[in-house]
Amino acid sequence: MNAIDNSSIHRYLDEAFAGIAITPEIQDLKEEIRGNLAARVDELTASGMETSAAAGRAVDELGDIRELVDQIDAGEHVAPRSVAATSADAYLVNRVRPKPAFVVGIVVAAIVATASLLLALFGAIGLLPLPIGVTIALVGLGATGIAWIVGDSLAHETTTNHPMSGKRAGGYFLATFLAVYGLAFGGLVALGALPVWAVVFVAVGVVAAIVLFAFLGATQTNRKKSWARAVERQYQIEDRFSQDPVAAARFGLYTVIIWVIALAGFVVLSIAVGFAWSWLALVAGLVIFFLVLARMLFPADNPHIGGEKKP
Repeated sequence: MNAIDNSSIHRYLDEAFAGIAITPEIQDLKEEIRGNLAARVDELTASGMETSAAAGRAVDELGDIRELVDQIDAGEHVAPRSVAATSADAYLVNRVRPKPAFVVGIVVAAIVATASLLLALFGAIGLLPLPIGVTIALVGLGATGIAWIVGDSLAHETTTNHPMSGKRAGGYFLATFLAVYGLAFGGLVALGALPVWAVVFVAVGVVAAIVLFAFLGATQTNRKKSWARAVERQYQIEDRFSQDPVAAARFGLYTVIIWVIALAGFVVLSIAVGFAWSWLALVAGLVIFFLVLARMLFPADNPHIGGEKKP
C-alpha cells in the first residue's frame, strides 16, 4: 500500500477516535483496526481494485468504530478529557519511534553531505589539487545528501505528523537540492574557482528552488495528527496565515517576486561592479522579505495585539 493510502487511514482513525480518552486498551484497538484496514486494502488492490476505491470500501466494511469502543468500555462512552491535562499522556501513547533503517540512512547522508562539501571547499581554495569537474561533482553529491535528509524525513511518520506522500516529499527533495547546489555553486564563483559568468547558474538554481518551495508551501495540506492539533489549540495564538489562506498565498507570491528581483540585482551587480558590492542586493532582499513577513503575519489591525480585541 502506498503512502497516500496509509495517510488516508491515519486521518480516518484520528477523526474516528477524536474525543475518546486514549487508554492502553483503546490504543491497542486503534492499532488493530489500522492493521486490519491496511491488510484489507492490500487484499482488494491485489484483486484489481483501484487503491482509492479499495481504501473507501475497507472503511465502509469496518462499520461504526464507536460500537467497538463501547464494547471495551462496557457500554459506556469515555468522557473527553482536557487536552491540557492529558497532553503528556497523549504524547506517550501516540509516540512513534524512528525506524533503525531511517536513522542509519539519515546519519550516512549527513556524513556524505558534510564530507563532500568540505572536500569541495578545500578544492576551491587550493588546499587539495582537485580538478574543477571533481569539485563541482562533490558539490552535487553534498547537495544530494542534504536533499535526501529533507525528503526522506518528510516521507516518514513522526509522533506529531502524518507521513508526506512520496510525490510531495520528492518535490521538497528537488527544491532543497536546487537551493543547496545553487548556493554552493555561488560559493565556488565567489572563491574564484569558477568564472563570474557562472553566477547565472546560481541564480537559475536558487530562483527555481524559491518558486518550488513557494508552490509546495502554498499547496501543503495539514499533516498534524489530531491529538497534536488539539494540544496546540490550548497554547498557540493563531497567526494570520493560519486564519487567512489567501494572505498566505499572497505572501508566497511576494516572496518569489522579492527574491527574483534580489537575485537579478545580484547577477547584474556581480557582472557590472564585482562581488565587493553585489552581495548588498541579497542583504536588501533579506531585509525586505522579513519586513513583508512581519507586516503580513502581524498586521496593525490584528485583534491579538495590545492584549484586547478591537471592535
